Amino acid sequence: MATVSPVITPTLAGRSKRSAATLARIAFLATLRRDIVVTVRDFIPFLVQVLVQPLFLLFIFGKVLPSIGETQGNFAALLLPGVVALTSFLASMQGVTLPLVFDLGFAREIDDRLLAPMPTSLVAVEKILFAALRGIIAGAVIFPSAWLILGNQYQVRTDAIPGLIGMILLTSCMGASLGLVIGTLIKPEQVGLMFAVILTPLLFTGCTYYPWASLDGIKWFQIVTLFNPLTYAAEGTRAMMVPPIHGHALTTLAIPWVLLGLIGPIIVFTFLSMWTFRRRVIN
Repeated sequence: MATVSPVITPTLAGRSKRSAATLARIAFLATLRRDIVVTVRDFIPFLVQVLVQPLFLLFIFGKVLPSIGETQGNFAALLLPGVVALTSFLASMQGVTLPLVFDLGFAREIDDRLLAPMPTSLVAVEKILFAALRGIIAGAVIFPSAWLILGNQYQVRTDAIPGLIGMILLTSCMGASLGLVIGTLIKPEQVGLMFAVILTPLLFTGCTYYPWASLDGIKWFQIVTLFNPLTYAAEGTRAMMVPPIHGHALTTLAIPWVLLGLIGPIIVFTFLSMWTFRRRVIN
């Protein structure tokens, strides 16, 4: 027995580790598939939830105001990238924040996921990944909708599509990871406060409705916007979408700074959200 034990024990341990990893992978994919199926089943309500606000923004600021001469002719081209970034950001953030707030409420509906054979951190990663998928879909749907609303004001360059896809992907991941942090820190009765205290400053200091370079005359506010990750999402999307205006390329934040302003928060919010998630769900 003593001579056989050293050979068998590592083998059994290896099999056990492989089995645990396999179970975790299966549980992760099953959980993700379940969330996707639920979203597909309720796809119309999902679209209504994420598209009503941005489409009204496009209609009023991109169609109505230019038609009555209240904005410049190229304003719609500058606004559209901000709306795409805002839609991807909000759809991914709301896709994890609001459901998680109620899952962690009195009913503790999150417990069924915690009982799955996978680490708690993977539960958090699944929520981020699923919410990011929602943001990508919402951002993609904006393009045909904007074409219908803006008509001949619809101007999007087609020579930077891979970069545009990358910006939407990073924006969605950033919104999802931030949403998980917020969802684990607030209580159900504080949802209204969240929209007032967190979302409102994010929306209006994120260069969604105006290019960052145009704020040169308000230097202090231009500096404030640099602390908002949505600024980098809007500027990166704008750099990849807006064609040359009067023969000149639009001035935006440099792409290296944009990437740093998106990837940095994704890393920070992801690890922070895993810590806050574990702290909240494990008693």
